[in-house]
Amino acid sequence: MSAQIEKIALFIDGANLYATAKSLGFDIDYKRLLREFQSRGYLVRAFYYTAVIEDQEYSSIRPLIDWLDYNGYTVVTKATKEFVDQTGRRKVKGNMDIELAVDAMELAPHIDQMVLFSGDGDFRSLVEAVQRRGVRVVVVSTISTQPPMVADELRRQADQFVDIIELQSKVGRDPGERPVREPREGREPREPRESREPRHTPQFLQRSPTSQRVEVEDEFEDE
Repeated sequence: MSAQIEKIALFIDGANLYATAKSLGFDIDYKRLLREFQSRGYLVRAFYYTAVIEDQEYSSIRPLIDWLDYNGYTVVTKATKEFVDQTGRRKVKGNMDIELAVDAMELAPHIDQMVLFSGDGDFRSLVEAVQRRGVRVVVVSTISTQPPMVADELRRQADQFVDIIELQSKVGRDPGERPVREPREGREPREPRESREPRHTPQFLQRSPTSQRVEVEDEFEDE
């Protein structure tokens, strides 16, 4: 009797993964990344989270967001919030932690393994909660930089930690391949477009039409 195929879900903190790969000097090939984890079991869903700046005339992240949306990823975005701090400097904040956490908790009863692409220590409590539901959690980030990109508490909580440098040969972009345009630091996308649900999406995986996408830092400043 053959072993049961493990059900896997990917949760990608877009801004965090981009910063991690950039710090290591390589680009992520999202097509190869998807294939790599499809080969490891039954890939239930691959979520990609990022914040967007509304009403921006042009965003260098848009081609990547559109490509992901059409090629097997569930891209989730929300508009950033703009404010002026006490020094009069304009700041923009966009944090997707809640969206990622809600999706992970909803999907936990339907998967065997959660793969979290983030080093953000704020996710430690989420990882613990998902583990209590019987899900094995793999955290993908890096300790190959100084300082490490992964918070120590998140790394300790995970069932397995994978340094993304170990996956570079499997998910890194071939230098000779023409890349999908990556976002530039400090530049953000315009208002997101309506998302499209894949065909035959189970009810527990369905999202409202307001879900959207793009790549950004959790917080950045206008100098």
